[in-house]
Amino acid sequence: MAHQAHAYHMVDPSPWPLTGAAAAFLMTSGLAIWFHFNSLILIAVGTTLLILTMLQWWRDIIREGTYQGHHTLPVQKGLRYGMILFITSEVFFFLGFFWAFFHASLAPTPEIGGCWPPTGIMPLDPFGVPLLNTAVLLASGVTVTWAHHSIMEGERKQAVHSLGLTILLGLYFTFLQAMEYYEAPFTIADGVYGSTFFVATGFHGLHVIIGTTFLAVCLLRQIKYHFTTEHHFGFEAAAWYWHFVDVVWLFLYISIYWWGS
Repeated sequence: MAHQAHAYHMVDPSPWPLTGAAAAFLMTSGLAIWFHFNSLILIAVGTTLLILTMLQWWRDIIREGTYQGHHTLPVQKGLRYGMILFITSEVFFFLGFFWAFFHASLAPTPEIGGCWPPTGIMPLDPFGVPLLNTAVLLASGVTVTWAHHSIMEGERKQAVHSLGLTILLGLYFTFLQAMEYYEAPFTIADGVYGSTFFVATGFHGLHVIIGTTFLAVCLLRQIKYHFTTEHHFGFEAAAWYWHFVDVVWLFLYISIYWWGS
């Protein structure tokens, strides 16, 4: 096109969707091979390809939005709708886990002793590490909001400090959850209690890792002067995602850790 008569971004042909799909295929296949044959080669190749795809795809999007001016107002509006729909799909993703948990816990079957937690299961103390993790995530929600307001007001140093603090809190949460898993008196193989507990909290933990990565990229972009007071949707999307992760954890804590114990 010699002249573009609209404000929409026609994306150039890109190899990254293909390499991303290949990486996902290699990782899932590698995971199955690791489970059955204790070989990490394929999953390592898939993970490496995924990381390389992420770095180069994100680089292209940053270039298009920050330097080439392709992220016009209509494009930003589309990105906002896209992020809202993505988070909505994530809500339903976790809804399935809560459905499984309450299906099992509200009417326990005779096979698990007719009670919840099932006979023989020693649940975790909800007022120990889980409560600390709740405080950590709530604090991170405050710091990410502080970062958002700092960016909108042009307070660059405050934005860097608050974003860095949010990332540290996210890493601390992941560390605490890993220790909790390591010391848990039950496993994912311990019936419906173990499976619902580890699948629901484990997928939430994965989302915390993804959100922490998202915020770390935003921190690098903030350091490199990519965000302005008016043009910072990359950070806004990360903040929305982080608040979603916070809310899901509150439901997990109240239902699985506290009520379910």
